[in-house]
Amino acid sequence: MVESKYPLIPVEEAQRQVLAHVQPLQPVEMRFDAALGFLLAEDVYATDNMPPFAASAKDGFAVIASDPSRERRLVGEQLAGTIEGLRVEPGTVVRITTGAPIPPGADAVVMVEQTEERDGRVVIHQEDVESGADVRPPGQDIADGQLVLGRGTRLGPAEIGLLATVGQTNISVHPKPKLAVISTGDELVEPDRAPGPGQIRDSNRYTLAAAVAEAGGTPLVIGLGRDVESSLEELILRGLEQADAVVTSGGVSMGDKDLVKPILERLGAVHFGRVYTKPGKPVTFATVDGKPVFAMPGFPVSSLVSFEIFVRPALRKMHGYLDEFLFRPEREVVLANDVYHSAARTEFQRAVVTNREGELHATTTGFQGSGRLLSMVGANALLRLPYGEGDFREGDVVTALVIGDIH
Repeated sequence: MVESKYPLIPVEEAQRQVLAHVQPLQPVEMRFDAALGFLLAEDVYATDNMPPFAASAKDGFAVIASDPSRERRLVGEQLAGTIEGLRVEPGTVVRITTGAPIPPGADAVVMVEQTEERDGRVVIHQEDVESGADVRPPGQDIADGQLVLGRGTRLGPAEIGLLATVGQTNISVHPKPKLAVISTGDELVEPDRAPGPGQIRDSNRYTLAAAVAEAGGTPLVIGLGRDVESSLEELILRGLEQADAVVTSGGVSMGDKDLVKPILERLGAVHFGRVYTKPGKPVTFATVDGKPVFAMPGFPVSSLVSFEIFVRPALRKMHGYLDEFLFRPEREVVLANDVYHSAARTEFQRAVVTNREGELHATTTGFQGSGRLLSMVGANALLRLPYGEGDFREGDVVTALVIGDIH
C-alpha cells in the first residue's frame, strides 16, 4: 500500500499555518470616491468640528429662549451658506433655514409651524421655548480630533460619505487581492463544449473565481491545465507572476497524474498536503517566493468547501481584514434530521438553516457526495461535525458556519 509522505493534520492547525504565511497586501493611496469595497489601512480622524458652527436644525425663527414677548419684530433672514451680519435682541427674531448659522444673540429656534407672521412681526405660539432647542452645537455630529473610521474598516456608501464629510479625499487602503485560478485534468473541457467519452465540463475554475469575487478579491482565470508537468508548471508560474496568490483544483491526490504537489515542492515549500477534513482531505498549501498557493481537490464540493475553510480567511487577511473578521460567523443550530458522520475526520456538511421563532434549525441538503455540487446550491451553512465524534440525531445541537443569509 502506497502511503503519502504528508502527515494528516487537524483543520485548525492547517488554518493556523495558512494565516501564519499570509500578510495584508502593502497599502496604496487612492481617491476616496474610487475606494468602494476597499479596506482602510490607516485610522481616519476628523480635523474640524461637524457642524463647524452652531446651526439650525429646522426651518423657523432664531429667538432668545428667555424672551417673554409673544410677538416680536422680524429683523431679517439667515440662509444656509451665508453670514448676514444679523443679531437677535430681546423683542426680535430672525427667519432661518435648516443648516444656517445661528445669528449672534439667539440661543434657540422655533420651527415655522409654531409661528404666525403678520406685517413684519412674528407671533410665537410655542410655550416654554428652551435654550438650545433645535440648535445643533459645533461638533455635535463629529468633534475635531475624533476617530471617525478605524483601520480595517470596509468602505461602503456611508463610509465614503463620511470621508467626504471630514475632507479625507486621499486615503491609504489595502488593495483587493488578485487570485489566479487554474483547473487541471485531461478529462476537463470548457463549459460551452459537449464532453467526449470520459470527459466532463470544467466547473471548478468558474466556481472558484466566483468565490474569490464574493470574498472581496479579484479573480484571474488563468486557464485549464492538462496532466503534463511542464504545462501545469507554466500555468502556475504565470499565475504567480500575474497575481498575489494562486488557487488550483485537481491533481493533489496520489495518482500518477497528480502532479501539483511535486511541482510546488520544486518551486517552493509545501507546508501541508493532507488535512483531517471531509471533503477536502488532500488539500495542499505551499508558498513560492512568499506568495501563497492553494491546491484544492478536483471534486467540485471538495474544492469549494476547501476554499471556504482555508482560502477565504487568507484572502480576507491579504485584503486587510482584522483577525476577528477573517472567518465565517459560527452559530449553534438544532438538527432537523439525522446526520451520519465518520469520526475519523472533521466534516463540513452542507445545510439550510432557518430561524424558527428565534431558534436556528438546520436541514442537510441531501446526498453529501464530494462531486455533487448541487448539495451547495441554496445552502447557507456548513455544519461542522467534529473529529472524534460519530453520528448525530435529529434534535442534537451542532456548530454551523454561516455562509449565506438566514431567514
